[in-house]
Order: sequence, then structure tokens, then C-alpha cells
Amino acid sequence: MKRLAILWTGLFGLAMASPAQELGNFFNDPFVQVTAAMAECPAPQSPSVTGEQVREQAHVRAQHGGSCYRAGRCRLPNSYLYDQEIIPRVGIYIQQDGRFNDTSVWVLGERRIVTLMGCVQSREQAQALERAVGLVDDVMVVIDNLMVGTRGTVPYPVAGRKNR
Repeated sequence: MKRLAILWTGLFGLAMASPAQELGNFFNDPFVQVTAAMAECPAPQSPSVTGEQVREQAHVRAQHGGSCYRAGRCRLPNSYLYDQEIIPRVGIYIQQDGRFNDTSVWVLGERRIVTLMGCVQSREQAQALERAVGLVDDVMVVIDNLMVGTRGTVPYPVAGRKNR
């Protein structure tokens, strides 16, 4: 009888683990669209992880987040704390600049690193956007995942598409 109970418990545990885990932005990484002039631009997938991935990444994020404070490069005790104020300022800066009104751009903040995704009119415009965002206070690095035009190879995971 005891073996049957152990077998039942094991099978019940497997059944409970089998449904697909819900995806979400559980780390609350800011992700916003700041311009929307190119309607055909592929929308990037928002930052999302499963509950299991949260557990797997939590330690690494804690280590990375606190390392800049321990090294004296951050005034806040965790570099992720900057993101909620950086990304809105990046959005305002891009919108008020005027040079990027003909683009479709999304921004993602993670550890004072700003990732630009979306579509621009030219490679020169992408470089200008990257330089401009780098001037925003507290931005440490800017990653350019922008594409010229709306067709071709998309350099970021696309919303609604199964990405590898």
C-alpha cells in the first residue's frame, strides 16, 4: 500500500508539472514603444520568462545588479533599480529630439543597459539614435537591435512568433 501511495504521489506531481508555465515580465523590466511611424515594423516580443526561469535567473540578476554598487559605479544598491526611471526618460528624449519621428522603436531597460528594437530609415539614423540614447543620464550601455526598413532579417525576437 505504501508503494502505491508513493507511485500515486509521483504521478500526481508529474501531472501538476506538465501544463505549460505562464510567461510574464516577472522581473518588471521596463519595455515600451516610443515611436510608431513605420506601421509594418515587426513588434518585438516583450521580456517574458516562466516561473522556473525566474528561479533560475534570480541569483545571477542579484549578483549582476549589486556588482556595480560594490564596484562604486552605481549610487543605488542594485543597477536594476535605475531602469524604471531611465526608460521613461529615454522615451521622452527620443520623442522630443525630432530626428526619430519617422521610426518605430521600442526600448527595453535591464541593469542600466538600454536595448533599442524596431525600424529606422537608415543605418546613419540608427547610429544617431544609439548615440543620443547613450547621452541620457544613468544609461551605461546602448544595444542597437534596429533594422533599416521593415523587411529582411529581424535582429530581435518578434511578438507572436515562436522564436528559437
